[in-house]
Amino acid sequence: MRVLLVVNASAASVTERMRVVIHKALAADHDVAMAETSRRGHATMLAQGAAADGVDVVVVLGGDGTLNEAANGLAGTQTALSVLPGGSTNVFARTIGMTNDPIEATGELLGALARGSIRRVGLGSVNGRFFLFHVGLGFDAAVVARVERRGSLKRYAGQALFVATAINTWFRHYDRSRPRFLFSATTEDGQRHSVDQAYFGIVLNTNPYTFLGNRPLDVVPGAGLDSRLSVIIFRRFSLVTLLPVAAAALRGKGARGRGITDLTEVVSATVAPFGPLPYQVDGDYLGEAEQLELRFEPDALRLVVP
Repeated sequence: MRVLLVVNASAASVTERMRVVIHKALAADHDVAMAETSRRGHATMLAQGAAADGVDVVVVLGGDGTLNEAANGLAGTQTALSVLPGGSTNVFARTIGMTNDPIEATGELLGALARGSIRRVGLGSVNGRFFLFHVGLGFDAAVVARVERRGSLKRYAGQALFVATAINTWFRHYDRSRPRFLFSATTEDGQRHSVDQAYFGIVLNTNPYTFLGNRPLDVVPGAGLDSRLSVIIFRRFSLVTLLPVAAAALRGKGARGRGITDLTEVVSATVAPFGPLPYQVDGDYLGEAEQLELRFEPDALRLVVP
């Protein structure tokens, strides 16, 4: 099997020794080439080139952002995507059942390739950009933006940096005094749903939303690769609303409560902001938008699963 190993050498847990060990392990059974990313968007270009060249599998050793880029290069092609966790959180790898240790995960990957464990999965898209696990609308995107400004610390501080930045952003750097957007969605049964005063939203292709240490933050426990998109919209955004929701999600109960709208089996949605709205895709900040169109794209990607 022809394999391209795409490595983000600056990802939080990637080391030179790790690259050598993983490359050697993969090359024992497969025809493996390796390429390192050097800039934002590079993984998309590498994945597109691999698909055009008839490579069977693109394996990504990096974080969720690099994985998202590769998925965008492979969607709609016959080349499969596989993930080895190399970032600080590795949401998608852990969501599909990979161990969070890259060397151990390599063994799982080799077993999956030997079994031919590859399936087609659906992806979400936002303004034409595919996402594997979620899009954040508003507050969490503002947090991600501030974390990315301190990229040199992300490799070493990891989740502690996110928590500290979230607290700082909440109290000092984000306007929570007014609604930020209007949200409307259509579900698989053709029903239309709308929220005319939304403060914060998450659109999910899978669950959990993220991990805090080893604990998943289960905002929609039923969401997964076998369902359409799921949505959580905060119609209120105060600590009185947020803290009970976060506590319930950590217990695996989902993000439910007063001031929360939750939808499942969403096939399309529109976000109409009241002014520029920050948004993030699979943990990467993409800027501020004046309009967002979201869709569920069935059978978009071939994925290697453990």
